[in-house]
Amino acid sequence: MNVLVTGATGFVGSNLVRTLVSKKHEAHIILRETSDKWRIKDVIEKINLHHCDLKNKEKVRKVISEIAPQMVFHLAVYGSFPQQQDQFQTIETNLLSTVNLLDACTRTGFDCFINTGSSSEYGIKPSRMKEIDVLEPTSDYGVTKAASTLYCQSVARRNSMAIFTLRLFSPYGYFEEISRLIPTIILCCLKNKEVGLSSPNAVRDFVFIEDVMDAYLKVVERADRIDPGEIFNVGSGKQHTVKEVFDVIKRLTRYEREPRWGSSSGRVGDMAKTWEADVDKIGKAVGWTPKTTLSDGVSKTIEWFKDYYGNQHQLRE
Repeated sequence: MNVLVTGATGFVGSNLVRTLVSKKHEAHIILRETSDKWRIKDVIEKINLHHCDLKNKEKVRKVISEIAPQMVFHLAVYGSFPQQQDQFQTIETNLLSTVNLLDACTRTGFDCFINTGSSSEYGIKPSRMKEIDVLEPTSDYGVTKAASTLYCQSVARRNSMAIFTLRLFSPYGYFEEISRLIPTIILCCLKNKEVGLSSPNAVRDFVFIEDVMDAYLKVVERADRIDPGEIFNVGSGKQHTVKEVFDVIKRLTRYEREPRWGSSSGRVGDMAKTWEADVDKIGKAVGWTPKTTLSDGVSKTIEWFKDYYGNQHQLRE
């Protein structure tokens, strides 16, 4: 099948491209000339590259008409990292690019369009986050992700189209940026360096990348049975504190030191006492449930980091 992935050089996008290639789909990706392709360099000969800025409406229309994708996975994003603070780029990348892409795909036609959302759309909630909750984002990133989700839903319902949003919580696993929480702890532990963390009590719903890939595929497989515009949480359904995550990694790597708490700045969401996905809806709709425990997912991630960074960056010096 002819498939398109945006954001394919990112963490989740690169894993998705690999998954689609392994299933023998004809994979196309849209990327900028300046995109760093390190995550996909070993599969790049098996995919079709199209250089285009999604903020350019006319170029997007031209590229989409050439590809004519049957399935579209939209993962291009800006603002999920603390250093990404450009307000206008956040708006243009997360909202305007989504509008341009969906407009072009609607003109060409498609079987299924999956937009990638974020738990940041919810803001801070007192209980497990449900898809029917009022959206109260606390950042420009969350605001723009919420806006793109609602735009996709509106287009889907107006035109009875198979457009859905997967609202990801905190994916982790292979190819994750090393500045993120779990990779940071893993690499420090493997190198026997001090681990600097913010608050031990900050909570997140960490979901393993293999489970995330399964969610994308299950929604696509059952697209014809899902109401247009549906939104689904994709999380583990369980929250863990930063200390719990550290303790798991410490045990698995046999690290013997304690972290230096308060040595890194936290985020607004770190004050939340609850950050957990209610995944009942996606389970009932497509039969998806998270299968990987935190310990098992972290163990697989540690082995991947040992292999990738050990072989390529002399981790085991």
